[in-house]
Amino acid sequence: MAKAKTASKKSGNIFIGIGGWTFEPWRGVFYPEKLTQAKELSYAASKLTSIEINGTYYGSQKPESFRKWASEVPDGFVFSVKGPRFATNRRVLGEAGDSIKRFYDSGVLELGDRLGPVLWQFAPTKKFDSADFGKFLELLPRKLEGRALRHVVEVRHDSFCAPDFIALIREFETPVVFAEHGKYPAIADVASDFVYARLQRGNDEIKTCYPPKQLDAWAERLQAWASGGEPDDLPKVDRAKPKKEPRDVFAYVIHEGKVRAPHGAMELIARVS
Repeated sequence: MAKAKTASKKSGNIFIGIGGWTFEPWRGVFYPEKLTQAKELSYAASKLTSIEINGTYYGSQKPESFRKWASEVPDGFVFSVKGPRFATNRRVLGEAGDSIKRFYDSGVLELGDRLGPVLWQFAPTKKFDSADFGKFLELLPRKLEGRALRHVVEVRHDSFCAPDFIALIREFETPVVFAEHGKYPAIADVASDFVYARLQRGNDEIKTCYPPKQLDAWAERLQAWASGGEPDDLPKVDRAKPKKEPRDVFAYVIHEGKVRAPHGAMELIARVS
């Protein structure tokens, strides 16, 4: 059974996984040949420590679905959940309140202690406007039904590579995704007690998704974040050093072909264990 890695009392947990679990090309490559589709989530959860749920971005799910998913994964496993596009793909972000409320009313909290961060992804055309973005961050609930909630934003326009943006997300303690991507901005500034990375440059021609040296380098970066430090080889906007404290780390191997993504995630889990 895969468990989240805690290097020591001075390190946070490292959760590593993939985006979704239903993908036909994984059958016979990641999933055993005769495994039924109904057992794919429990199988994936036995090999990984987290999965990013993407279906919530496109449409509403039912409370019973969240309950079912939570029941099929082991203790210590955590889902991240993508917030709905109806909240983020709009001209005025301060008007997203109803969409955010509908999302949480759909039963997300039924995941219980398997609920990790909620990822709010913005379109590549969305430019940074401090007042507009700040109003969106104000709308995100920090606690519901007595439990603290975590939020992370994924921005895809170069205008976010600005000190004002880093100051804003630090004020709200809402980190930005570190995106390893060929086109989108890569921002490694730490803003909260957790870090969220999406590794999107894998190669399906490589059995392990990434070459061994790159896997080694990523494992070191994840461990640096977890122990309260920072990788020294990733781009930052602000030179200020964040407070050194243990951080949970969420890392997802997600690339265009994604056939070998589970293998890349498993290789990383082995390296941080």
